[in-house]
Order: sequence, then structure tokens, then C-alpha cells
Amino acid sequence: MKWYKIDRHLLPQAAVIKKIKVAGKNVCLIHGENQYYATGSTCPHAGADLSKGWCANGRLVCPYHRHAFDLLTGRGDPGQGNYISTYPLAWRNDELYIGLPLSWIKRLFGSK
Repeated sequence: MKWYKIDRHLLPQAAVIKKIKVAGKNVCLIHGENQYYATGSTCPHAGADLSKGWCANGRLVCPYHRHAFDLLTGRGDPGQGNYISTYPLAWRNDELYIGLPLSWIKRLFGSK
């Protein structure tokens, strides 16, 4: 896992989903319920852009087919049989960082 600082100007305000790019990866950065969440940005069901969706009851809802995903685990609602990636966030010295897994090639040959 490698940690990346999120520039303060990229942080969404309350009740907003914002798609940002971190280390070449598109991520949904969500501010809701007085905290931040980070998830994958593409719905696994039909490839929709999840940053165009909304949050309800601790879930990110896809704007196309209404598939919903738990903000903490990424697990889809019962019966969906799908999930999205979630990423850890950590505050360090009043800055927000996101942890992204290293690709298998970087794990194998180093993360330089």
C-alpha cells in the first residue's frame, strides 16, 4: 500500500461526491455524514460513473441502474452480487491521505 496526499482544493464539501485522479487512478472522494470516504469510480454492473450518483443511508447509489454499495466495505446490496473497491483514508498533520494498493508488478519488482 502506498499513501498519497490529497490536495486540499480537491476535497469535496458536505454531501458531495467528487471524482479525482490519484496516481493515475480515478477515485470517488465522498464527503457525507461528517466524514470522508474513498471508493472506486466505476459501477461494476454497467460501467457507470459513480461520481454522478448519490449517497443514501451509508451507501453510494449508481445513477444508471440504482445499484447501491456500502461506503465502508464496498459490498453491493443483497442480490446484486457485486462490489466496488474502497480505499483507506487517514488524516496526518491536518492533511488527508489515501492508501492505494500497489499493482502486482510493483509488488514484484519494487515501487520505484
